[in-house]
Amino acid sequence: MAYDEVLAERIKERLEPSGVTAKKMFGGITFLLQGNALANLYDEGLMVRVGPDGMDEALSRPGTKQLVFRGKE
Repeated sequence: MAYDEVLAERIKERLEPSGVTAKKMFGGITFLLQGNALANLYDEGLMVRVGPDGMDEALSRPGTKQLVFRGKE
């Protein structure tokens, strides 16, 4: 299943004024700020980098979970 293209357009419209670009990669569409991955929209959802200071607030939102990458936390 492909990512939600309507949602991708909504995200692009909100982030492009801040200099964020979008590129198809990792089986979805990745949003980049100065060449660094900021978020990835893919068939199973939206992955967003929040950093350590934003982690608790992000995880308190309904439907969110921490991504475990390559077996690490």
